[in-house]
Amino acid sequence: MALIQITEPGQAVDPHQRKRAAGIDLGTTNSLIASVREGQTETLQDVVGNSLLPSVVHYGADKNGASEITVGAAALAKATTDPMNTIASAKRLLGRGLAELAGTEAAEQYAFVPVQEGMVQLQTAAGSTSPVQVSAEILKTLAQRGSETLGGELDGVVITVPAYFDDAQRQATRDAAELAGLQVLRLLNEPTAAAVAYGLDSGDEGLTVIYDLGGGTFDVSLLRLSRGVFEVLATGGNASLGGDDFDHRLMSLMRAKLTPDLVLSPSLNRRLLMQARFCKETLSTEATVNFELTEGDLHLTGSISRAEFEDAIADLVDETIRSARRVMRDAGLGEEAVDQVVLVGGATRVPLVRAKVESYFGKAPLTHIDPDRVVALGAAMQADVLVGNKPDAEMLLLDVLPLSLGLETMGGLVEKLIARNTPIPVQRAQEFTTFKDGQSAMLIHVMQGEREQVADCRSLARFELKGIPAMVAGAAKIRVVFQVDADGLLSVSASETGTGVTAAVVVKPSYGLSDQEITQMLKSSFAHAQEDAEARMLLEARLDAEQLTEALRSALAQDGEALLSDEVRLGLFQGIDQLAQVAGGSDVALIKAETEKLSQASDPFAALRMDQEVRRALAGHTLDDVLPVESS
Repeated sequence: MALIQITEPGQAVDPHQRKRAAGIDLGTTNSLIASVREGQTETLQDVVGNSLLPSVVHYGADKNGASEITVGAAALAKATTDPMNTIASAKRLLGRGLAELAGTEAAEQYAFVPVQEGMVQLQTAAGSTSPVQVSAEILKTLAQRGSETLGGELDGVVITVPAYFDDAQRQATRDAAELAGLQVLRLLNEPTAAAVAYGLDSGDEGLTVIYDLGGGTFDVSLLRLSRGVFEVLATGGNASLGGDDFDHRLMSLMRAKLTPDLVLSPSLNRRLLMQARFCKETLSTEATVNFELTEGDLHLTGSISRAEFEDAIADLVDETIRSARRVMRDAGLGEEAVDQVVLVGGATRVPLVRAKVESYFGKAPLTHIDPDRVVALGAAMQADVLVGNKPDAEMLLLDVLPLSLGLETMGGLVEKLIARNTPIPVQRAQEFTTFKDGQSAMLIHVMQGEREQVADCRSLARFELKGIPAMVAGAAKIRVVFQVDADGLLSVSASETGTGVTAAVVVKPSYGLSDQEITQMLKSSFAHAQEDAEARMLLEARLDAEQLTEALRSALAQDGEALLSDEVRLGLFQGIDQLAQVAGGSDVALIKAETEKLSQASDPFAALRMDQEVRRALAGHTLDDVLPVESS
């Protein structure tokens, strides 16, 4: 008799085979990928041991005009020399139009393509690009890290988003993931991901506030944790407030100290911004920090105290506390009801932030999980469950809708169907009617926001319900149904109850990408896959050559004369020049061969330097000092 192996939906056929799942924290400043491996949740590192990937993409062109895209630390290194083509903090641009960015730092920092409607487009040396495409490049790099570490393509990922992201920003995040070739199991709110990491790690139950202040966004959420159930009671925040704003405040302070009338070039401006970020981080542990700015004959120095920095950002921190107060009010609770407060995001390392949070809630916040890693760790735990690796796991995430959803009604008003902080997934319906006699069609205009007028809320979608029977005004009954899934994404349907005529739309916000645009981008990526792979190999070969030549030049400057003959030193310098010349070309095999040749030629020098360091370390010691003492 033949036996049929039966498995649960979503699980591997082999019960011992684990699917490859990962959690991705797509951050404003840095991004991470994490996974559950052998029962332990950990962030995945790159080849040099870094977990954090700077959320920076550089768009360049080689001497033949072909585009070159670099991501992460290599891109960040180009920020001061080629600032207009180095895109950072793209998360703050997702789902945003030119009008929304007017007057912001981003409007001065980048060259935008003039478009009337839709998401902003950035002009670069490699052509125009969108924040979705920038985010996709970051996700591709993280996905590759995950595939290499876990030994195969990822079966599914959970990507985190700020709780206060609206529908357009969430859809843009999904578009970026699709463009990167990822199977998204769920979009998970960042505060909820942090709660998963803390709740499962410590077993705590009760009311928890997640205060999440990242590089570009701020969220505060109140959750009830109980026996594997994470219920979000209320959420609030600001999708345009974060550590980047601290950097810009500090940068303005530094400019005033240097010379207020100084006109900064784009390169100098970006360098000063990076100095400001360094100063911010240093002031978390030091009372004062010195800084300097040099370009050509210009050399300026100054110092900033922690007190000056705190004065400059005090109103921003106070705004986060006001958001926390609103969340507690929405939940109908006082701050004394909170059992614990969790800090998430790198900007929570600022002492003023921690002091203000502790003062408001009356208790010291929890920080024992790295605030940079906690969101990715929680996302990885959820991914491990959703992909089917833990079929018996008891984990239920009850998130809430961050902003109200409704329809435009006559007079430009908004009728709210689903209020903010409603648990999701959710479905709500309401009946409307016609305004004019004989009206046979109705325009359904879907809105999101808390204001009462259409002009003050965000337009998500428009669609028409046609075929309504001609009746007197008010006689037709139009039933409109809003359905929000677990990702916070919306679908809307409308039907005339008498005839059953219906129309529906899965909301693709006007600032997201259309299906046709995504399809075209995916086709383009497939068509240029070989070209992109070759370009990557060339870039990696050039980077290896550059690292070797720089390291060897430094070593020769320090110990070359003392350890090598003139003839050998000359040979190594000639090898460096030869490799530098070859690296400027496009022959990958030749670059790799010359790199290997120079590496082998410099091995004896490396051995001599190692011997020298050993002799220095042993100077003044006897063998008895070094050798272990045998026990009797």
